[in-house]
Amino acid sequence: MTNKNLNLCLLPMEIVWEDKERNLRHLEQLFANLHPDTDLVIVPETFSTGFPSGVDKEHIRPLAERNTGQTIDFLKYLAHKHSVAIAGSFIADTGGSLYNRAFFIEPSGEETFADKRHLFTMAGEHKSFSRGRERLKVRFRGWEIAMVICYDIRFPVWCRNVANDYDLLIAVANWPKVRVDAWNQLLKARAIENECYVAGVNCRGVDLADFEYDGSSMALDFKGKDISTPVATDYIYATLSKEKLERFREKFPAWQDADAFELTQE
Repeated sequence: MTNKNLNLCLLPMEIVWEDKERNLRHLEQLFANLHPDTDLVIVPETFSTGFPSGVDKEHIRPLAERNTGQTIDFLKYLAHKHSVAIAGSFIADTGGSLYNRAFFIEPSGEETFADKRHLFTMAGEHKSFSRGRERLKVRFRGWEIAMVICYDIRFPVWCRNVANDYDLLIAVANWPKVRVDAWNQLLKARAIENECYVAGVNCRGVDLADFEYDGSSMALDFKGKDISTPVATDYIYATLSKEKLERFREKFPAWQDADAFELTQE
């Protein structure tokens, strides 16, 4: 059993849609006041551009980048400067196909990527983006971490924590205020059923279709309890205890009775 804690900072950023320069500058300003004990910073889905709802692929393409582009290079700079990892998603272009791509950038510059699997058909995401095949998984400072993007959180099989494969599930989103109650409840459900910590980070702002986002974000423990500590509007902190997690899993090992299954990769 380990006593190592993980200190999170959730940033429910206000996004300016399709203004990458402004969003990156805003992130830099937020990092300037980051608590020095932070291990991991989590930003919303497509934090540098906003989620491109209801527009065609060629409209989106100028916002997309390779993994070696402006957004990831800037995140590497911030991660190194502040000695933190950074998780979120951005619009990626690989071989002409567009992806809603999750990233986990470490202070060393090491990077891990995975693409959103469940594309939000009600907003036409499936018409412009290609679907991912694997869930992001990384080990950082002694913690096993998995990550999903927005609509993915509605699908418990995709999020399933098989044999305690992860300790923390990150979910990043552009989840409109009109449906935000579902987001809040789904985060709690994923924490309880998977006996893990969950960190959900939503954005603030108004998109090009006039949908409002209220920044509803939280860190939950393995019982679904909110353990967040908000600081003003821009920062939400939480400390995760590996010792408490392991003790709970030993005391209440529901994970041992889970149904076995395999995912198809069609």
